[in-house]
Amino acid sequence: MRSKLKTLAVALPALMAALSTAAAADPGITDKTIKIGMFAPLSGPNAAYGFDVANAAKMYYDKINKDGGINGRRIEYILEDDRCDANDLVAAVKKLVEQDQVFLLNGGSCSAATVAAKDFVVRNKIPLIMLNASGDGALYPPTDYIFGAFSISQYAVGGAMINFAEKTFGVKRLAYVNHDDAYGAWNLTGAKVDAAADKVDLAVESVSPTITDVTAPFLRLRASNPDALLIVTYARPAALLIKKAREMGFDKPIILSVTGTANLKQLAENVGGKGALKNLYIQDVLADAPGGPKIKWVYDMYKAAYPELAKEPDHPQTYMPYGVPSAEAIVRALKAAGPEPTREKFLAAMKQEDFDTHVMAGPVKFGPEERAANKSTVFMKYDGSSLQMLPGVYTTRWTYKN
Repeated sequence: MRSKLKTLAVALPALMAALSTAAAADPGITDKTIKIGMFAPLSGPNAAYGFDVANAAKMYYDKINKDGGINGRRIEYILEDDRCDANDLVAAVKKLVEQDQVFLLNGGSCSAATVAAKDFVVRNKIPLIMLNASGDGALYPPTDYIFGAFSISQYAVGGAMINFAEKTFGVKRLAYVNHDDAYGAWNLTGAKVDAAADKVDLAVESVSPTITDVTAPFLRLRASNPDALLIVTYARPAALLIKKAREMGFDKPIILSVTGTANLKQLAENVGGKGALKNLYIQDVLADAPGGPKIKWVYDMYKAAYPELAKEPDHPQTYMPYGVPSAEAIVRALKAAGPEPTREKFLAAMKQEDFDTHVMAGPVKFGPEERAANKSTVFMKYDGSSLQMLPGVYTTRWTYKN
């Protein structure tokens, strides 16, 4: 009896410690796995913004698993379709957190929809690492739980376009079209900062993302006698504006933001052919043209991961590589969190991220008060069939001030 009591006395503290550790462990972590909740538009009219982006993140996680995982743990991911809709996205996030019990979230391709999840994420202290949404409304002011703009901050989109137009064409008057929502307000804020710094006058028209007739706003912009037209919209309004510019005989440079370049082949068809694209310049945030030598490794990985999908004419979609940087950042932070990761350790590591993704035009760089990963863009000339990379990397003078 004394021997049994002695054995129990020795074993009990170890057992209590193990139970205490298990009780304190964050959801989504076991000795062998880390569970990540993913969400993106996989169907509907905005699937091009997320379908292959999510595929890119998945293939990167699969590569990490094949290479041995993270500190002995394999990555498990659960992917939900948010259809680029705020209600669907919030429902997906709640399911992943409350039902699937994920350790962290890696999702969001459409900014307005992603921002809708901010309150739930912060209230429940769940790390949200955006997939490719700009998501400025959830990044500023900064919180401890949300990191994004791995593609680019919308503030930087507008500012970088002004930077490019002034340096490349020496413009003094610009026509600027954006959306009449928070998304449009973010890029316009950055554009105004750079326009003021470069002494460039802006004539602004803010249009609905669902606009079907752009005649009136285009005529107002043309009346300002601009040196160039900047289009900072989604693909459909962008195509309508470029087509209208051709109809009206506008022959000045047209500069299209990265948000309108989801399918360049489709753009050429929608505007009526190459004739409308004689003076078109497009913004991108990749380190090279799609499939170019600097980012060929991403396309090679995609072909190996999805051989059947890669045979289809519309895959990989333009934004596919955007899914890799957020996955890279997550893996790096999980490794830095050590063999006993917690959400708190992971978040602390995310705040210190500063590395070259070998995918994007600029580095992923966070900080104590910075949650937007990328602010750098490049520009290419597009004639309807080929892309010509132009020299230089462009950003914005806009900075967040608390």
